[in-house]
Amino acid sequence: MWCFKDGEFVRAEDLCISPFDHGYLYGLGFFETFRTYDGEPFLFAEHMQRMRAALATYRIQLPYTDVELKEVIRELTAKSNGEDGYFRLNVSAGDEGLGLQARTYENPTVIIFRKELPPVCREKSAVWLDTIRSQPEQAIRFKSHHYANNILARQEVPSLKDLEGFYVTEKGNVAEGITSNIFWVTNGRIYTPSLETGILNGITRQFVMELARSLEIPLIEGLYRKEDVEQADECFVTTSIQEIVAIRKLDAKEFKGCDGEVYKQLYEAYQKRIEGLRL
Repeated sequence: MWCFKDGEFVRAEDLCISPFDHGYLYGLGFFETFRTYDGEPFLFAEHMQRMRAALATYRIQLPYTDVELKEVIRELTAKSNGEDGYFRLNVSAGDEGLGLQARTYENPTVIIFRKELPPVCREKSAVWLDTIRSQPEQAIRFKSHHYANNILARQEVPSLKDLEGFYVTEKGNVAEGITSNIFWVTNGRIYTPSLETGILNGITRQFVMELARSLEIPLIEGLYRKEDVEQADECFVTTSIQEIVAIRKLDAKEFKGCDGEVYKQLYEAYQKRIEGLRL
């Protein structure tokens, strides 16, 4: 696997970072995952806006422009026979030795990983997790290296390929999936947890909400309980890599899966938007 690290293209087996990197010592780092279509990263500006907001909050300076990073992605694609891929942009605070600091991190470690896209998944099942969703360290959640809560949840699920885990918060409100945002449909209306629950404002979540509004499908954000989801007609999750994935079953509850009318409308609109980018 080819990667990019701090200005150079290297093989994955040759990657290394300092043990004094504050991303390693203190978990101070952030990442964004996205995929390409015909070599171009999808919703890249939106991913970078969130990344830069996270870095600004923690005073980490990113030494590359969006244009430069997109060129890196194109080069990684070329090194992989021009095939579309799964990308992760990872920025950690860099080597600053032992001890916390209050000044700006001027020399972060910047890595872009590329790997093969997983098989297409249109439908899967889900379970309610015993692990309670943690609250973010700041006012809104970023994609940070503080991932222990997700790992605890992942240990409850045999395979994320076939099964997603749904969190609730300490107050019992529906939150999000281990690697996804949650939506459900009742009587033709789409519902999704509010950012007030502390969930990640997923880039694909935002995109699908925009699609719903363009299709004039009512969409409501709020605080919901498990029973609100369990009474729904349809349920689906969104991720940057797998797009929109229908949920066929949640524990004992059966949904319409890929046959759901709202799911089909959103999926078709999503694919049309991607095709529009390719023209």
